[in-house]
Amino acid sequence: MLRIIKAALVATIGLHALFYALQNIANLSQAHGALLYVFSNADHESYPKTLFFALENPALAWVALAIVLLGEFATGIFGLWGGWDLFRARKADAAQFHAAKRAGIIAAGLALLTWFGLFMTFGAAFFQMWQTQVGGASMEGAFMYAMASAITMLFVCLTNDD
Repeated sequence: MLRIIKAALVATIGLHALFYALQNIANLSQAHGALLYVFSNADHESYPKTLFFALENPALAWVALAIVLLGEFATGIFGLWGGWDLFRARKADAAQFHAAKRAGIIAAGLALLTWFGLFMTFGAAFFQMWQTQVGGASMEGAFMYAMASAITMLFVCLTNDD
């Protein structure tokens, strides 16, 4: 049963990322606008100054959105692939099941790079997006998904597969 749960959790990482990617594509101009808004440091009242810089170039926001979408789609593909690999190996010996974790671990790592690395490190810390309602909501969602992915990675990697 634990092996099936691991497979389902890894697949859930993939579905979650894929849903975000598809929602971003369905709302492409709004996603671009949200990134441009965050990058511009608009409406930053709590910490109005930055030691870094603000960006108001729409082209750079498109590049950033492409990177986010790439991270989301890659996480989705590896998550679904990893969930499938684990499900197929559910009756195999421990060594084979452990070997089947590779794509799932990559998915969780990509999720962390996307939601912790991009959203929380660059968005929240560098561009201070937590200061606005749009940025704060994005940061909160990124935190929840990054932590769920990290916990899933630990559960899949560190528990006994016998």
